[in-house]
Amino acid sequence: MTKQASSIDDFCEAHGICRATLYNLWKSGDGPRFMRVGSRRLITYDSAADWRLAMEAKAERDAPEAA
Repeated sequence: MTKQASSIDDFCEAHGICRATLYNLWKSGDGPRFMRVGSRRLITYDSAADWRLAMEAKAERDAPEAA
């Protein structure tokens, strides 16, 4: 069976961000969805993909228009 979710550390490593950045994203409402399994937070691969698309769309919206 293939893994379907990442730990926080694995997610951060895969996306080139630190844990503090991820927690700040969650605090601001911009972080990926996660599920709790016991005391752990896991981020599914589908949630990570959705988050990447949302962050790309936000970057496009927030980018200054080219002159």
